[in-house]
Amino acid sequence: MTLNAQSASWRDRVAIVLALAVTLYGMANVMPAIGDLRLGPFPLEAFRASFIVLCVWVVALRLKDTGNRPAVGALWWTGLLGAAVLSGAAWFYYRIAIDMSDAMMLFGTREMLIAVAAATVSLFFCWRIWGAPVALLGAAGIAYLVTGPMLPGFLKTAGGDVNELLAQNLWFSLDTGILGGTFGIVISTVFPFIVLGALLEGAGAGESMIRIAFHLMKRTAGGPAHAAVLSSALFGSVSGSAVANVVGTGVVTIPMIKRRGFSANFAGGVEAAASSGGQIMPPIMGAAALVMADYVGVSYLTVVVAVLLPVLAYYASLFAMIMFESRRLGIRAEASGAEVETPTAQDVLNLLLVFGPLVLIVVLLTMGMSAAGSSVAAIGLLLPLSFINPVVRRKPLLLLKSLADGGATFAGLLMAIAAVGIVISTLAATGVPVKFGVLLSQALGQSELVALLIVAGGCIVLGMGMPTLPAYVTVAAIALPSMKQFGLEPLTAHMFVFFIAVASAITPPVAIAAYAAAAISGGKPIGTSIEASRIGIMIFIIPFAFAYNPLILTVPESGAVFAWGPYLLLIVKLLIAIYVLASALVRFDKRALGWLEVFARLAAAVLLFAPGGQTDLVGAALTVVLLGAHHLKRDTGAATRQTLPAADPKPPH
Repeated sequence: MTLNAQSASWRDRVAIVLALAVTLYGMANVMPAIGDLRLGPFPLEAFRASFIVLCVWVVALRLKDTGNRPAVGALWWTGLLGAAVLSGAAWFYYRIAIDMSDAMMLFGTREMLIAVAAATVSLFFCWRIWGAPVALLGAAGIAYLVTGPMLPGFLKTAGGDVNELLAQNLWFSLDTGILGGTFGIVISTVFPFIVLGALLEGAGAGESMIRIAFHLMKRTAGGPAHAAVLSSALFGSVSGSAVANVVGTGVVTIPMIKRRGFSANFAGGVEAAASSGGQIMPPIMGAAALVMADYVGVSYLTVVVAVLLPVLAYYASLFAMIMFESRRLGIRAEASGAEVETPTAQDVLNLLLVFGPLVLIVVLLTMGMSAAGSSVAAIGLLLPLSFINPVVRRKPLLLLKSLADGGATFAGLLMAIAAVGIVISTLAATGVPVKFGVLLSQALGQSELVALLIVAGGCIVLGMGMPTLPAYVTVAAIALPSMKQFGLEPLTAHMFVFFIAVASAITPPVAIAAYAAAAISGGKPIGTSIEASRIGIMIFIIPFAFAYNPLILTVPESGAVFAWGPYLLLIVKLLIAIYVLASALVRFDKRALGWLEVFARLAAAVLLFAPGGQTDLVGAALTVVLLGAHHLKRDTGAATRQTLPAADPKPPH
């Protein structure tokens, strides 16, 4: 064994122990009372300071180089130095926070330097884990705090003592900065769901879900592509990351999709679009639902119910896109042979490991228990339930490893949340949301659609390269204060921002889910992201649909009055719109579509949900005419079954 391998080995062991400590410490903080026994919540000042110290040492010990190998040399020592600096800053945070609870505190140069050092370390680790976009956003926030008073025009901010400005907005506050309100929400509500997701993955149900999905879809023309959608939806319901979802299911599904005759770009695009949709799949929704419920002031169950119809519509659109692409390429159902083992009784039994805890969460939420308490109860159920799996019975230490994985995942996420905390503090201190609101007011004077497009564009740009939760929190801080003037209810506005933030994972040029899928498929990264955006087009359209028709969100908190008649009619309109939109984007239905018919179908889909008057009736009438003319026209033979050029002209064999 080489010296580097030995170093990595002891490093991994220490990191696992510390990650397990993160999990146990964090769980103790949110553990509900059991009779007279209650461990947490711990005092905020001590807990936040000590918790981030544990997390930063986990991150430092697990630091990787650009080749995903354990860090060595300068990078390794920089990581250790950074962890030591942040640990010292956390000690000062605790001492000053205690002093501030008894008296007013004026910050000087020392506190400013400590805050900047803590922010620099946090952004360094954020950059190493999540890439440059998130870290640069945080760095831009710090730069704007300092330079804002010197900038011209609308960029100019109110001046103030720079020591006070940086110390309070970056580090020394329970309300703002890295250890502020966003940090508190994440560790109290999101953390147990991250641990639950890690346990669900470690319990061994993932492979069973993939086998069952392939078995259910084996008679469809899309075969493996449809199975990828189904397995990604199931896996995504417990995964907190679109990229983790791509890697977890894509290594099996993508090669099989390619072998069925689909292009590499299409195979990667399907997996990326389906995996990103997992972030809006209840009940976990990438943990963002928990933060949304807290921000909006509604129950977690309300958020889950609100997202049900949109997420079902989204996955229905993915199935439709694959169906038309299969027809276009001449792939038939009888040729669809999935190269996956037939599910066994154990595979079916393993599904209890997924659905048992998820059902318990829904039941407890319905009974009024908090989201954190429900997730803790689900973990309590899953731990003994995991022994259903013979692999866990043979190696029970896998559960400890899964708990440690949950702690390590959260430690990494916390570095992104640190960058987001910096951005949110900058926004609050500089008044950027107010300035953005002025811009939207001017756009709203011209058209509400233009204003919504500006918000959507900002969400996509700010969300690029970021995991779901930080992307949502960041764009929500900027856009939501301004969206009140649209007349949208808070839940509808939050859901709009959330969907668009999730969509940024497949939007070029920085489409992290599509890039991960391209690495597996061998396709072009940009080509795969374009395909993913085309296949997952509904994730961009649905937010505009419920902004104009909040009944899609079902719950009264969206601003809609629920009635079964209009609701069922809405579902029918959604299905029709999905059909005509998917066929138009693939340019194929029963036969190839000409450009005139493509544009007509796109117009029909838009009219079905355009606001005002009787546009939906016009859209329905146009749809009937288009589909009737297309399907009643006689098929004149092979010439009518021509296919369009594949997105990737050289699909692998």
